[in-house]
Amino acid sequence: MSTKQELISEMIEMQAKFTAYEQSGAFSAEEYYVGEWKSYRERYQELANEVREMASKEANFWK
Repeated sequence: MSTKQELISEMIEMQAKFTAYEQSGAFSAEEYYVGEWKSYRERYQELANEVREMASKEANFWK
């Protein structure tokens, strides 16, 4: 099991990769939604959900 910081670090790396892609001028909405970037979006959402769950437990939020 990864720590929250490891998950956040992976998310930051993913954000940097996407930002570079978007700024390269090669961005394609089709690739982002149904192409090779679809798995990127799914992984990012998975990480965000895991981090949210961890943070909620730490804060004793959603009991």
